[in-house]
Amino acid sequence: MAVDYAVIVVYLAGMLGMGWWGMRRAKSKSEFLVAGRRLGPGMYSGTMAAIVLGGASTIGGVGLGYKYGLSGAWMVFAIGLGLLALSILFSARIARLKVYTVSEMLDLRYGGKAGLLSGVVMWAYTLMLAVTSTIAYATIFDVLFDMNRTLAIILGGSIVVAYSTLGGMWSITLTDMVQFVVKTVGVLLLLLPIAVVKAGGFGAMKAALPTEYFDPLGIGGEMIFTYVLIYTFGMLIGQDIWQRVFAARSDRVARHGGTVAGTYCLVYALAGAVIGTAARVLYPKLPNADDAFATIVKDELPMGVRGLVLAAALAAVMSTSSGALIACATVANNDIWSRLRPLASRGGADHDEVKGNRVFILIMGVGVICTAIALNNVVEALTVAYNLLVGGLLVPILGGLLWKRGTVYGALASVIVGGVAVIGLMASYGILANEPIYYGLLLSLAAYVIVSLATRPTDAAILANWRERLAGRGAEDDEAAAEPVAVPS
Repeated sequence: MAVDYAVIVVYLAGMLGMGWWGMRRAKSKSEFLVAGRRLGPGMYSGTMAAIVLGGASTIGGVGLGYKYGLSGAWMVFAIGLGLLALSILFSARIARLKVYTVSEMLDLRYGGKAGLLSGVVMWAYTLMLAVTSTIAYATIFDVLFDMNRTLAIILGGSIVVAYSTLGGMWSITLTDMVQFVVKTVGVLLLLLPIAVVKAGGFGAMKAALPTEYFDPLGIGGEMIFTYVLIYTFGMLIGQDIWQRVFAARSDRVARHGGTVAGTYCLVYALAGAVIGTAARVLYPKLPNADDAFATIVKDELPMGVRGLVLAAALAAVMSTSSGALIACATVANNDIWSRLRPLASRGGADHDEVKGNRVFILIMGVGVICTAIALNNVVEALTVAYNLLVGGLLVPILGGLLWKRGTVYGALASVIVGGVAVIGLMASYGILANEPIYYGLLLSLAAYVIVSLATRPTDAAILANWRERLAGRGAEDDEAAAEPVAVPS
């Protein structure tokens, strides 16, 4: 195991080194929060794939493959479909807005009254996403070092908080690129073929398992529909995803780079399901399907390769954790704190924007680590977060982009009705039930349409400014004042 340990230690040290390097570049708010909006197609595709393919997509994706076979790919497949839809349909317009948060987009579209409430909902979602990603360190470090759960969370979380605080989006983008390469090599090029060979090849796998394991729809139509509803639509509106779109060098990069990342997700989804299916052949009686990834890595991979694949799992968790952390801090500082405390709002002559956002990442990071230590039921926490996000914000965000008759009062009604309905239905049906998101989303849509039609249309001047911003004109951003730097691709 000494070689495996060395691989992990070098990897973690490299993450901190990337954070230090990124600190030297993050000299303005734009550089710190959205990498100066300078990312070219290569870095954009890599960082976008890294943020959406986290521990749930890797460890959880293999677990679903273990439980359901090839149809276990549908969860991650839904994520890829959402990223493709975002990239093809909306990313160009989002990138041209030149904003920092989803709530700023809502303020632009509706006239400055929807941002605070939507910011609170988005903050809760990004916080729980960061928490659930941070908890995953316990599983990985337990496999590596037989480490205590609390210590593992503190170690993994502290490394992410450190490099995120130092360099903001520059550090996160650089580490994401490393993590993207490590995941590609570790999961797609090493673990996938080794797992299939160890299981005897596809012929032996088909002979050993029931036929439903190879049915693309074996997981069930209702489950597939729920995955699409939650994860595909969730990809369209999450701050962690949009913040990467804001970092694109151009709308063309956002569209084409995101399409590449979405296609990569579809391949990754199938790979995880195949690995899980192979694990089912090798270990048919595991007590927990999510143990399939760690078990096959520990027992079947040679020394050195095992360390690289575990580093790939660590990379998957870190990429999601760091992306969710900076999104959480950005929303907390720019959408909530700056509105509640005018003296701390951006634009003050003596206010250091970079320092302020760096402090918020540190504060949110400590909060995430403490919450992760105290929390046990990860699945329920993440389900609550996604239900609130989709049930409360999907309709006003997509409505603002697609329907000019939508009004600020319709948007506020949609957020409130959708959010309250989801919470109430989860209390009634259970947190993991499908009904809360189904009915909550329908009620949110009804509230948006009915209240928008019953209230005065959005002021023509607001809509005119909105159209100008969508066309890429009229935005004021501080990257224009930044020092010229080489543009990465």
